[in-house]
Amino acid sequence: MTNGIRYNPTAAHKLLDDQRVTAMRDKVLAARDEALADVELLKSGDAIPNEKQPLDAGFINLPAELLAEQENNGDDSLVGNIAQVATELRERIDRFVVLGIGGSYMGARALFEALCHPFHNELPRDDRDGVPRIYFEGNNLDNDVQRCLLELLESQCTDANDIAQRWGLTVISKSGGTLETAVAFRLFRAALERLYGAASAEARSCVIPVTGEQGKLRDFSTAKEYPHVFPIPDGVGGRFSVFTAVGLLPAAMLGIDIVALLQGAADITEQLRDAPPGENPVIDYVVTAALFEEQGMDIRVLSTWGKRLEALGLWYDQLLSESLGKHERGATPITGVNTRDLHSRGQQHQEGRRDKLITNVIVERPSAALLEVPSVPDAENQDQLNAHAGKTLPQLLSAAIEGTNKAYAGDNRPTADILLPQVDAYCMGQLLQMLMLATAVEGQLIGINPYGQPGVEAYKQNMNEILNS
Repeated sequence: MTNGIRYNPTAAHKLLDDQRVTAMRDKVLAARDEALADVELLKSGDAIPNEKQPLDAGFINLPAELLAEQENNGDDSLVGNIAQVATELRERIDRFVVLGIGGSYMGARALFEALCHPFHNELPRDDRDGVPRIYFEGNNLDNDVQRCLLELLESQCTDANDIAQRWGLTVISKSGGTLETAVAFRLFRAALERLYGAASAEARSCVIPVTGEQGKLRDFSTAKEYPHVFPIPDGVGGRFSVFTAVGLLPAAMLGIDIVALLQGAADITEQLRDAPPGENPVIDYVVTAALFEEQGMDIRVLSTWGKRLEALGLWYDQLLSESLGKHERGATPITGVNTRDLHSRGQQHQEGRRDKLITNVIVERPSAALLEVPSVPDAENQDQLNAHAGKTLPQLLSAAIEGTNKAYAGDNRPTADILLPQVDAYCMGQLLQMLMLATAVEGQLIGINPYGQPGVEAYKQNMNEILNS
């Protein structure tokens, strides 16, 4: 797999006994087999044992299945239909609001921040290649932020005949019963209908629900006769849903190559099945994490060396904490952005409690033209930067990575690296799927069902009881 992502735990494994590594590999391979067997159980239609309820392992084979369907059916496939609808809508609007919470928006946001221009919404339409500005809402109950976005849309979008003032939305919720998203949908739907006309076909065509085959949002979408409603399949949980329409529709709206995204995910799944330890990023990642957690290092720092992958880290925070944080078990994930956070958390990571495994996410090739440190006259060289004149920012960053890892190694602080050749759709597909697969395998390893979210359901129930009292 040329140009694929790689996982390198060499520095961390210097702190481990080789026999323990070998023994853990055997356990993780057995957990891998059990996770893959769950896929077959889900497909079989047989009764699912209580201890495996819910069983949301459908995400594992989904990228390969979607690619096969797309190859066989073209535009009539789900992928083809998503791409076609997104292309048509992009040509009619200039702003797009994504309403969803948790896994219903975090994967899409990770793709947006990683693969789009960092100041996408500030660019003129031509410089965005016709891709609309994008906003994420319905993920909180923050009155001020929602009010400000609604006021922005209603003050700047008053002429439905001007493409620069036209907007649309997607609402993403498997059940339609999540309060935060449902409230936002009602508010933003009303604003959109004021622009196009409440009963108009135009208003209906600018709303794209993504939801389960049954539930409140599905029923509402049918009653409203929305022309395009995309499914969230059974057997795929919210935080594992980035390769369903949940993530693919916003990605397609942003002009991201969703076929390349799926291909990356399918390829890393094939690696999980076939590649031996040492060449298998998922297996090697779980082995490393599990061994250090056995030593009491139950805080996992995902250090992204660059700002574009911060949202990817926040997506992983939710994935890991909600999947494995059960029954008084589970590691605590933390996202860091370096070199920024070296000036806020670096001290603690270097000399604080020995409870952290640090995984660096390193991009080997920047996407933009390189910036160099300029030379200035000696009279203006008070910052002494002329010594580095001509060096590029990636060279400075590389020195920072090497220097930080060397400092951690000198104090026996474990670090591992996830290496991306570049930030593109294929590598992001690999990385997202790698982390989801690793979470599912680790759940099998430690005896925790990685699917379902009992703690979240308790908060929802309590909130509704308080509101209804």
